[in-house]
Amino acid sequence: MELNKYIDHTKLGFVTTKTEIKKLCEEALEYNFKSVCVTPPMVSWAAKLLKGSEVAVCTVIGFPHGNQTINTKDLETLEALYNGAQEIDMVINVSELKSDPLVSKKHYVYKEISRIRKTAKNVILKVIIESGLLSDEEIILACELAKLAQADFVKTSTGYASVGATAHAVELMVKHAFPLLVKASGGIRTTQDALSYIKLGASRLGTSAGVAIVKGENNNVNTTY
Repeated sequence: MELNKYIDHTKLGFVTTKTEIKKLCEEALEYNFKSVCVTPPMVSWAAKLLKGSEVAVCTVIGFPHGNQTINTKDLETLEALYNGAQEIDMVINVSELKSDPLVSKKHYVYKEISRIRKTAKNVILKVIIESGLLSDEEIILACELAKLAQADFVKTSTGYASVGATAHAVELMVKHAFPLLVKASGGIRTTQDALSYIKLGASRLGTSAGVAIVKGENNNVNTTY
């Protein structure tokens, strides 16, 4: 198994310097990770560092709370694409998801995913549903809306909520999001963590412990994503 190709090597802290992003990109190149995931202001820097490589540049939209308006998320996406983003991880508006239990093209969350899908039509779109804040029924609803809006992935979490990825959430998402893929993120720190989520059906892993994971090292550093 090419464990490295499952990993979105991530740095999304509140204080993250260009020097730290440079190290992140150097590690991604060394271990040939699937992508680096950085904040929108760091996209152009990461794109410059990774130009010509197989490592994609991923960024987050509406991060971390998802409460921005649809127009704001759309503009953020446009700028990220202009700056070189090749994958978009957008946070849904969880409050709106909880306000409407119906799967419909009139649903607010459907409309926001659809808008970003239209803008990011040529790149991979992952929809962060913040599964730790949702009931099983709400997780299923989020998966159905992401499918309806033609996203590519559903993703467990930002890593900033009280609960990150869980085995139960990933199993539920794999079952109900198909044919969309599933990205597990939030608290993935060790090789065993990574392998367990892949076994459950996750196709991508968001983690800041990518190097330790591929090297088979336990990593006790507190990761936020």
